[in-house]
Amino acid sequence: MDDRKLTMLMDFYELTMANGYYVDKKDKEIAVFDVFFRSIPDKGGYAIFAGLEQVIEYLQNLKFGKDEIEFLESKKIFDKGFLNYLSNFEFTADVYAMREGTPIFPHEPILVVKGPIIECQLVETMILLTINHQSLIATKAARIVHAAKGRSVIEFGARRAHGYDASIYGARAAYISGVLGTSNTYVDFKYSIPALGTMAHSYIQSYEDEYTAFKAYADVYPDSCVLLVDTYNTLKQGIPNAIKVQKEVLDPLGKKLKGIRLDSGDLAYLTIQARKMLDEAGLEDCKITVSNSLDEYLIKELISQGAQIDTFGVGERLVTARSEAVFGGVFKLSAIEVNKKLTPKIKISENVQKTTTPGFKQVYRFYDENCMAIADVMTLFEEEIDASKPYLLFDPDYVWKKKMIETYNVKPLLIPIFKKGKLVYETPSLEEIRAYHKQEFNTLWPAVIRLENPHEYYVDLSEKLWTLKQKLIKKYKR
Repeated sequence: MDDRKLTMLMDFYELTMANGYYVDKKDKEIAVFDVFFRSIPDKGGYAIFAGLEQVIEYLQNLKFGKDEIEFLESKKIFDKGFLNYLSNFEFTADVYAMREGTPIFPHEPILVVKGPIIECQLVETMILLTINHQSLIATKAARIVHAAKGRSVIEFGARRAHGYDASIYGARAAYISGVLGTSNTYVDFKYSIPALGTMAHSYIQSYEDEYTAFKAYADVYPDSCVLLVDTYNTLKQGIPNAIKVQKEVLDPLGKKLKGIRLDSGDLAYLTIQARKMLDEAGLEDCKITVSNSLDEYLIKELISQGAQIDTFGVGERLVTARSEAVFGGVFKLSAIEVNKKLTPKIKISENVQKTTTPGFKQVYRFYDENCMAIADVMTLFEEEIDASKPYLLFDPDYVWKKKMIETYNVKPLLIPIFKKGKLVYETPSLEEIRAYHKQEFNTLWPAVIRLENPHEYYVDLSEKLWTLKQKLIKKYKR
C-alpha cells in the first residue's frame, strides 16, 4: 500500500485544462492559487489545519512514468507535446502554508501555491483531498478532546473508517489534536502513535464463563490487565468477577487491576455504580473506560451527569466525522502574472460567501498581551505589520465596526514550504506538531471553542486588500 504511485490521483479536468494551457502556450504563466474553506464543521468556532506532511510527500514524488503516459495517450485527446512535458515533469512552484495543528478560520488561505499555472492545476485535487480529510478529523478530534475536560480520549474507529487510508490518516489527524492513542496497530507501526486495546466480547464468550475468561487474560497480562465487564451483566457479574480476579489472581502476584471497560448500557449510571464497587474493594486506582458511539455532545452530557469516566474510546463518530462529513476546502485562482507583474483575480458570486478575496496574500494573527488570539488579518503578501504601532481592525463586511489595538503581538501564519520546487521547510515530528497544536489551541478564547453558539472569530482584511477587493467587485459587477 505504501508503495502506491498516486500521480494519477487527480480530477480528469485537471489534465484537460493543463493540456489546454500547453497548447495555448499559457503553461509558463505564473499563477497564485489559494486553499481555503468557507464554513466550519458542526457550526463550530474554529477548525484545525492538518495534512501538510502528506502534501509535501506527494509533491516531492510527483512524476509521470511510462505507464501513466501510455494511459493518457490512449485517450487520444492530449497533445503529444503535452505528453512529452509530463514525461519530463518537475515541480517548480512555490508553496506557502500554515503549520499543521494551527487553528484556522473561514476564507483565509491556509495553503498557497504560486508557480506555472499548469503545475498549480495538476496538484489541485491531491492537495484538497489530503487537507480536507485530515483537517476535518483533526477538527472533530479537537472538539472531542476539549469536551472530555482533561480525561483521556482514544481513537477507536479503525473498522468504521471509510477505507484503510481514512483509518490511518484519520488516526494521525486525531493524534495531532490531542487524542491519546488509537486502536489501529498499523498507525503505531508507521507513526509511533500508541496502539491501545485489550479484548472484545468474543474473547469472553469463547470461554465457559466470564470469570474464566477474565482469569485467563489476567494470567497472560498481569501488568496491564483491563477487563471488558458488560458482556452479560455489568453490575451483578462483570464488576464482581473483575474484583474476584484482583483478589485471586493479581493480589498473589502483587499486581493491580489497571482498568475496566464498558461498551453498552446507561454509561452514566453504570460508571457511578462501578466506581463505588471498585473503591469499596480497594481498587481506587482502577480506571474506567467507556465506548459506544460517543461524540463531543454525548461526552459533555455524561460528564454533566457525574459519570465516573477516566477514558473515552471514540470510534465511528470521530474517524468519519459523522455529524458533518465534509470539510469543504477549495482551490481558487487569486492572481496571475501579466507582463511579469502579478495581477489580482476575483470570482464574484450572488452568494456573498463564494466571492473570493483577490491577490497574493499573507495572513497575520494578532495576540493580546496575554498571548490570547484577537483576530486574523489577511493582507497583500508584501505588506508588513509593525507591532510597535497601533493597528485598526475592521469588519470587511460591516466596515463601521472598528477597533484600534495598541498593545499586541503579531505573526505571519503562511510560511515557505517549497521555493522553486525545492523543499525549504524542515518537517516537524508528529510529537512537535501535537505540541504546537496544544500551544496554539490554548490561545483561543473559551467563547470561541465552546460547542454551542460559539463566538465568531474575526478574520479581517487590511485596508489595502479591502480596497483592492472593492475595486475589482466594482469593475466586474455590472
